[in-house]
Amino acid sequence: MINNGVQGDHALTRAGEDYLEAIYRLSTEGGSADGSVRSVDVAEQLGVSKASVNKALSMLKETDMVAQNRYGRVTLTEKGRRYAAVVWRAHRALRTFLESDLGVEPEVADQEACLMEHVLSEDTMERLISYLERQGIDVPS
Repeated sequence: MINNGVQGDHALTRAGEDYLEAIYRLSTEGGSADGSVRSVDVAEQLGVSKASVNKALSMLKETDMVAQNRYGRVTLTEKGRRYAAVVWRAHRALRTFLESDLGVEPEVADQEACLMEHVLSEDTMERLISYLERQGIDVPS
């Protein structure tokens, strides 16, 4: 969906981006020291079954977005980390805009940002981020 500047990639499906984003969030917000996460934690974060996570992980491994060790822990590849960082930044920018400029309640803003992040072009996202920065709001990379 997002053409995130990772050259030669075909965009992932919305679901693929959601799984990648969940792995990214878990790995940066308290994953293990090596950045790996448990698939059960991904399932819990997304509210899906472990079987659904395993199916998604197979697709993400085929596209070289994630790696999984023999104990089942999942890490993002460099390619996956770059892709996920773009999706997560878009999510945060949209959530911030919805909350600060439109007065949307935080929980609703988070849910709607998750929907919107998959359909807006990279150009539109960059324009939104530039707008927020002109308002004095930092959207970290």
